[in-house]
This record gives sequence, C-alpha cells and structure tokens, in this order.
Amino acid sequence: MDLKALRREYLRDGLERGNLADDPYEQFERWMTQFLELDLPDPAAMTIATVARDGQPSQRIVLLKHFDQSGFVFYSNYESRKAQDLDVNPKISLHFPWHVIERQVKICGVAEKIAADESWNYYSSRPKGSQIAAAASPQSRVIDSRAELMREYERIEKQYKDEKLPLPDNWGGYRVVPHEFEFWQGGAHRLHDRFRYSWLGSGWTVDRLAP
Repeated sequence: MDLKALRREYLRDGLERGNLADDPYEQFERWMTQFLELDLPDPAAMTIATVARDGQPSQRIVLLKHFDQSGFVFYSNYESRKAQDLDVNPKISLHFPWHVIERQVKICGVAEKIAADESWNYYSSRPKGSQIAAAASPQSRVIDSRAELMREYERIEKQYKDEKLPLPDNWGGYRVVPHEFEFWQGGAHRLHDRFRYSWLGSGWTVDRLAP
C-alpha cells in the first residue's frame, strides 16, 4: 500500500505567542471550549501512553472526565495493562488529536490514583450498564470468548437487579499532574505552530518549537 500521495495543507488558523494564555490550563480550556462548540464527536477522547517495566511503550484511547488546576482525570481498571505500567512507572503522556480543526495538544506528567470517594462519585453517576461492565471485565486479560464476558455481565446484572452496585475494589480514577503542555496548530507547507509550556517549579515558561 502506497500512502506517499496522501497529504493536505493546514490552512485553518495560525498561533502566535500573543494569543496564548500565560497559564496552560486556561489555554487548554479555551481550545476545549472551542472544540465543544463545534458539536463534533468525542471531544474528550485522548490517547494515553505508558511504559512497561521492560521499556515497551503502549497506547490506548480513554476519555478525559475532568480537569482543573490540580490535573486531568480519567478512569480505569486498576489491574489493566496501563495500571500495571503506571504502578512501575507513573510517568504518562496524554494526546488530544483534534485533526478536524488542525490542532493537537500533548500533555506530559505523572499519574496518581485519586481518592476512593471521588471514584465512587463518578462510578455511581454512570449508567448501570456501564457500572456492570466495569465490574464484569477483567480488563486486558486473555478471555476465552465474548460469551464468557457476557455470562459474568449477566450474573452481576441479576445479582444487583434491585440494588446499587458497590465500587469495584479494582476500579477507579487517575489524576495526571502535568509538567509539560504542547499546543500544536497546523500551518501551510508543514510550517506548523508549536508552543511548549514547561513547569519550572515556581511558574510556567513558554517556548516556541520548530515544526
């Protein structure tokens, strides 16, 4: 398969230092708000990258569920592959591929588990089917068939037919505390605009990066 001819120009917008917020959280909120206003699918979808004990990187797509000045929150099975990676190496990278508006955001930081009550508040707000699925799935493990997964789903569904599900012991949230943000805006002739925010311990510094 020859993909060399697949290309397009990025002509939607530009990005200048004077248009950036001094705070990267504020800049992220600006861009997220603009994306939400377009009513496009999956605005909160992000690729997260972790690294295993043997140095092997791994990526998957999850949904961002909350962000503020304390960090970026997503949820997972605590026995999944990503969780095992984070147990060994809590460093993580988040990537928002907003290609339809010719933008990307990359965030590097450290992941930490959130408090159980915070995980419960989110878990209990999910549709019951999603709660059951989280409890039924041994995420990232080898299973014999979908039928096996559905049997466990149906068992839990029957058990808690008229009751609330408890928060599974192996399920909860992570908060990613960033030390670096990069905002990427597509540009003509591949001369993209890239700005990196780096945390220096007492504040953020902003640098323009070559495309």
